[in-house]
Amino acid sequence: MTTYKGHCHCGQVEWTVKLDDASHILWSVPFCPRSSLPCRSLMHSCSSHCDACKLLSGGESTLNTIALKSDLNITKGNVKAYTYQGDSGKPVHCYYCPNCTSHVYHHQTVMGDDKIVIRTGLLEGSKDFKVAAEIFGKDRVSWQPEVAHTFEGPPT
Repeated sequence: MTTYKGHCHCGQVEWTVKLDDASHILWSVPFCPRSSLPCRSLMHSCSSHCDACKLLSGGESTLNTIALKSDLNITKGNVKAYTYQGDSGKPVHCYYCPNCTSHVYHHQTVMGDDKIVIRTGLLEGSKDFKVAAEIFGKDRVSWQPEVAHTFEGPPT
């Protein structure tokens, strides 16, 4: 396991997280906030093109991975939270910097109490992370090329 440092846009919140694999899943991760369904590997990152991720990020997708809650340590500042209902019908708790609103992590209750979704794009060195998968490819904008194995919806 490798420990990565992360910080929000304004620098008021910093954290460390231990990860087995340095990769992104375009969604954002093995679990999509919209569907709360898992990607094939719980410790790989993915990219999500789902509409919930687009609303949260203001972009085409988000970059995430799943980590154990116990492997995240907020080292500076405090996060605020809000909750919305995922497509699974279960709550999704979103934790973010109260000043700049960068989302640090989400807890999708459908995944259980011990797993969280970390925004890998906020980690130092994340420019070198590979993309392990893309989910909700059916919602990808037309100009966005496929960069990894793509699931049209949540992975099955």
